Amino acid sequence: MRTRYDKLIRDHVPEIMDAQEVRYEVGVLGDEAFRRALLTKLAEEAAEAGEAAGHEALVRELADLSEVLDAVMEHAGIGVEEVRSMQRARRAERGGFERRLVLRWTEP
Repeated sequence: MRTRYDKLIRDHVPEIMDAQEVRYEVGVLGDEAFRRALLTKLAEEAAEAGEAAGHEALVRELADLSEVLDAVMEHAGIGVEEVRSMQRARRAERGGFERRLVLRWTEP
């Protein structure tokens, strides 16, 4: 029975499926479809990292998340230093997460 995915996959997945004798179909995305698929994959990987149970699983999911972030930045023409610079500025302006604060409620 055929399972439909329509999701972005890593470059070596077809070879892995070939080795497992899995029948499949892949396509190639254009620029805008690739951008949308990367952002969808980013959310998917972030959710998987949030659900990871244990250190090794978290490391694996963070590695996947990092891979997608690298692809998003490359596709958008954004360098690592540009992101790090913005991160430093945002941290200076709003802080980091060292204090482990949680907002419980507000009132107008």
